[in-house]
Amino acid sequence: MKLRLLHTSDWHIGRQLHGVSLLEDQAHVLEQIVDIAERESVDAVIIAGDIYDRAIPPTEAVSLLSRTLKRLCVDLGKQVIVIAGNHDSGDRLGFGSELLGASGLHIIGPLQDDIRPVQLEKNGVAIDIFGLPYAGPVTVRHVLGAEVSTHEQAMSALLENVASARIEHRPTVLVGHCFVDGAQECESERPLSVGGADRISASLFEPFTYVALGHLHGRQYRGQEYIRYSGSILKYSFSETNHNKSVTLVDIDAAGQVEINHVDLNATRDLRIVEGSLQDILKNGESDTRFEDFILARITNTDAIIDAMGKLRAVYPNVLQMQNIGVREASLSANSGREMLKKNNLVLFEEFFNDIHGEPVTDEQKQYLVEVLESLEHEGIT
Repeated sequence: MKLRLLHTSDWHIGRQLHGVSLLEDQAHVLEQIVDIAERESVDAVIIAGDIYDRAIPPTEAVSLLSRTLKRLCVDLGKQVIVIAGNHDSGDRLGFGSELLGASGLHIIGPLQDDIRPVQLEKNGVAIDIFGLPYAGPVTVRHVLGAEVSTHEQAMSALLENVASARIEHRPTVLVGHCFVDGAQECESERPLSVGGADRISASLFEPFTYVALGHLHGRQYRGQEYIRYSGSILKYSFSETNHNKSVTLVDIDAAGQVEINHVDLNATRDLRIVEGSLQDILKNGESDTRFEDFILARITNTDAIIDAMGKLRAVYPNVLQMQNIGVREASLSANSGREMLKKNNLVLFEEFFNDIHGEPVTDEQKQYLVEVLESLEHEGIT
């Protein structure tokens, strides 16, 4: 016999894409997840963080989450384990968690100093699921009293707490929201830290039976196949056009053997990039059956075009972005802007400091800046 888990993450309910609400698209995909949970007879659904897109979500986002969780827990009787991600407010998400646990909804919002598992048992198969909400070094120092300065040190301290509560030889699942070193990132993810201190070695997670991760939007694994990101439920940037969005099904038996499969999710509107001369794009658009997709149009014309966006939207109503890659000046300007966007707050401050004082920041100054910026990020100021 086996226990079957459905691993998903990074719902980002309430997100907008270039100013366009994605709530209807998200509702369409979340309905698929409910159907998969029923059709595949899963025993528990794991949501590994970033349930909302921001700490104070719009009321429509809260309503959509409420309906989805009601379908899973009440209508289908599934156990649901939710952790807060870096986009979520752990305190808000975790409201009423003590009461909701009795209904099968286990929300791990703010970090606690005594980490305990959700226990699942069926037909003689028992597993423990430990949920670790997103917690940077500042939070771990405050809650656990541990002397940590990097995300890896913070995670090590959390895992020591988990180890003290584990039952030997029982299959154990860890749910986390972090950046495993070497994993592939994309443009729609918010950095967890500054100064490169957010990376965590996959080796920390090797003692577990399965590790259900959130934060990175591309489906992937690092280190071992059981240390895995499910990926986001929708494409949230044009850097994800080649992603296959899905949920991950995980079967675990009493001996801790794991079998992993994916079930694809189908979006109402895909994200696509179309490229060519404006004339060719317009001609192809007239017969494009997917004309309602979200589009990034890359125009190769070298001459100026009057109302190019208006012409594009006549055939592709959901064009969100246009790049005139045929004009050298526009290309250089775009590249310069992208390079600036890639620089995090610490890099920008270091460059400013060097310009003003004519010398780089010292290691001690840099460490102080990292702590200040992480504290501001934790408070939602940056």
